[in-house]
Amino acid sequence: MASRPINLAVEQPALRSSTMSTAQRVRAAALSLCLVTVACAAQTPPGEGARTPVPPPVTVGPAGALPTMAAPPAPPAAQQPVAATGTVSRFVINPEGDVDGFLLSDGSLVHFPPHMSSQLVSVVHSGDPVRIAGFRDGGGNLAAQQIVNERTSQQIADQPPPVGALRTPPALRGAGLVKLSVKGAVARVTTAPRGEPDGVMLTNGTIIKMTPPAAQRFAGLMRPDAVVAATGYGTRNQYGEALQATAFGTPGNVTQLYNNGPN
Repeated sequence: MASRPINLAVEQPALRSSTMSTAQRVRAAALSLCLVTVACAAQTPPGEGARTPVPPPVTVGPAGALPTMAAPPAPPAAQQPVAATGTVSRFVINPEGDVDGFLLSDGSLVHFPPHMSSQLVSVVHSGDPVRIAGFRDGGGNLAAQQIVNERTSQQIADQPPPVGALRTPPALRGAGLVKLSVKGAVARVTTAPRGEPDGVMLTNGTIIKMTPPAAQRFAGLMRPDAVVAATGYGTRNQYGEALQATAFGTPGNVTQLYNNGPN
């Protein structure tokens, strides 16, 4: 319904009175200004004032059903625990010489934190039947959190190093490494925790490690049965052989991985 115009000439007779005091005139003028403001607000056309907030989108169901709010995206699935059994066939070491896993007789690769190396080899030996609890990493290998030797009932569990335990300073961790040159057929591709290739295991158990970006340069050789060669620095001990490659390729044709690295 349209607002009634305000007739200021009729509704403000006191403003024209010659008998009004100065204070009365000021109050009358203020009242007039308020009345004009109210009148203008009442006559504001639709769409020029404040707008009503737009409600969030809804999902319309079958006819007659009440609309529902759109559901938020589902969170990523939690990592599921995995249990496995098998017989230990071979230990696996890292370039520093720490035992950080083993192969089962069915070919499965089991990883364990390298700081547990000494405990692992004191509880588990080649040929022992074991029961493993853990989860699958990005490469599909089993990351063990607990290992039980079913022959002796001894077990170890993944725990952080004791508080105050002495650790080798980073600058000295490579002090005992030696220069190694290896070659052979690839048995399997090794992977970083997220699943990206970071080296190979040869059929004799030797581990050749690289950074994932370096491994990407040799995608054609990151496959079983490929014949490869590498030079670098690592360890050879009673549990196996592993090196961090500084050059990689095929026998007689290796490529330097680092411009200023030794070969």
